[in-house]
Parts: sequence; C-alpha cells; structure tokens
Amino acid sequence: MGPKTRREREREALRQIIMDAARELFVEEGFENVSMRRIAEKIEYSPTTIYLYFEDKLALLYAICEETFAKLAKRMEVIRKEADHPVAALKKGCRAYIEFGLKHPNHYKLAVTWSVMGVGGRTATLVALTLVMGGLTALSARHALRGAVEACIEQGIFRATDVDAVSQMFWAAGHGITSLLITKLHFPFVNKNQLIDMTLDTLIEGLKR
Repeated sequence: MGPKTRREREREALRQIIMDAARELFVEEGFENVSMRRIAEKIEYSPTTIYLYFEDKLALLYAICEETFAKLAKRMEVIRKEADHPVAALKKGCRAYIEFGLKHPNHYKLAVTWSVMGVGGRTATLVALTLVMGGLTALSARHALRGAVEACIEQGIFRATDVDAVSQMFWAAGHGITSLLITKLHFPFVNKNQLIDMTLDTLIEGLKR
C-alpha cells in the first residue's frame, strides 16, 4: 500500500469519525445548539480540522443524511431484485426499513425525524432544505417500495388503485412503527415482530382483490 492510498484511508476514517460524532450530538443536544467547535471537542481535534472536511454544519448534516439513506436504499433495492414474489418484496422491503431504523436509531432520528432538532425560524428552513437535498438519495429507497407496490397491482394481486398513495401508506406505517419503537422505550409493546407482521399483513390483505 503506497503512502497516498494510506493517507486517503486515514482521511476517510477521520471524516467518518466527524460524522458519527456530529450525528450523536445533533440528536442529543439539537442541531441549533451544536457548534463545529463542540464537534471538534468531542473528537479531540481542532475546529480547523473539521472545516477541512465540511464547509459548515449544513454540509455536515447533508452528508449524514445522504449516507443514511444510501445504505437503506441499497438494501431495499437488493430485496426488490432478489424476491421471487412482489408481495414478498413489499413486505421484506418494509421490514428492512423498520429494522434499519431500529438498528441505527440515531441515524434514523436525525435523517427522518426533523422534530428532534428543536429548531425554528430561518435555521429551521435551512435545515429542512438540507434534509430535502440529502433526502434525494432516499428517492431510490422510495422507488424500490413503489416498484414492489406497482408489481403487485400489475400482476393482479392488489386491486387497481393509486400506486403513490399505497406506497406512501406503507411508508407511513413503517415510519410510525419505527418512530414509536425508538422513542417510546417504556411502553409495553407486544412482541416487535408480531407488531410489524400484523401491521404489514393487515395492509396487504386489505389491498388484495
């Protein structure tokens, strides 16, 4: 391994350390309350080092959101291509979304649940715009979900209906379960798998011909 390649690996490793620290702080303390200096202190580097990797907090937030959705999108697309039945693809895709959020709660809360940041006014607008931009990567995840729904309709498994409305319904259900399981830690939920399967099966059965 040459010196240049080693330096590139070291830079990428530090970039990831910065993103991980920022993600944790944004969730715990709120986006508006975290400065680049605060992030630098957490990883024991100078603020100047952070700016070598990210122009500002919004650029950092964008990178975090993009990374989060890219991982999820890749997983859902693999499921869609490998599933031997459109209903299986739909159910596995929804479950992958939920399980991703439960496995990476900080990623999920930061990238999906804007309210945890507690920001207002102009800052809220900038954050929202940044999340929308970062969320462009999430379009591929939503495309995978929409593709599974569309296949169910085209093959006559689901009755003819609005593909986008049905896709958003499944996304809303998945997001609801994920958010509740992440944030309501002391609520006496039934078994997690039972809750997920019952929700998805009920939606699927309600759409069948």
